[in-house]
Amino acid sequence: MMTSNSQSGYAKGDTTLLYYVARPPKVQNQKPSLLILLHGVGSNEQDLFRIANSLPDNFLVISARAPFTISEGRYKWYDVDFSSGSPRFNAEQAEKSRLVILSFINELKEKHSFNENEIYLGGFSQGAIMSFSVGLTRPDKVKGVIALSGRVLSDIKPKIAEQNKLNGLKVLVIHGTKDEVLSINYARQCKHLLDSLHIQNTYFELNMGHTITSEVTDLISKWLKAE
Repeated sequence: MMTSNSQSGYAKGDTTLLYYVARPPKVQNQKPSLLILLHGVGSNEQDLFRIANSLPDNFLVISARAPFTISEGRYKWYDVDFSSGSPRFNAEQAEKSRLVILSFINELKEKHSFNENEIYLGGFSQGAIMSFSVGLTRPDKVKGVIALSGRVLSDIKPKIAEQNKLNGLKVLVIHGTKDEVLSINYARQCKHLLDSLHIQNTYFELNMGHTITSEVTDLISKWLKAE
């Protein structure tokens, strides 16, 4: 049930509650485009929400909280371990989160008015990974994916939708060449995968680490305006 504050609320998925904060479109529109933002591991819904006001005025922007708790104010989409030098992830949790996000999109239809053919999913780091997981497997639900400093999970590749269903999907990839958490090589692998699937994509390598800068926000805004 929505709280009295129109900027925040709860949406119930099939297996969990995802808390979220929302920025309504700044221009009157009965069916605005929808952008759902997914934060990285150890963060929360307020992290990416800070860029909401820099995004196009015609979008309903929703920033969701991951379902698994690390500690107070810190959440994750799945467990990940970097101790081996490369990320090892909990595939069961990642799959649960993928399904929860799909349920979350459906639940949002009951609480907000938006164009169901204009849904974009974007995230940073683990949130970017989940955006890829949903978009590549269910392009019927998502028109576009914004992947900031992310990668595609190995377990997702066998679940990628058929080629003819991917034709309408659009992807924006932004990654730092100095990323110390997820190497730029992951972004290059993503680019290769997207090209091999003939998915329309826009790709940027920036001189930065594992972060979101004002340049990144500007690129996101320009990309969304061009869609």
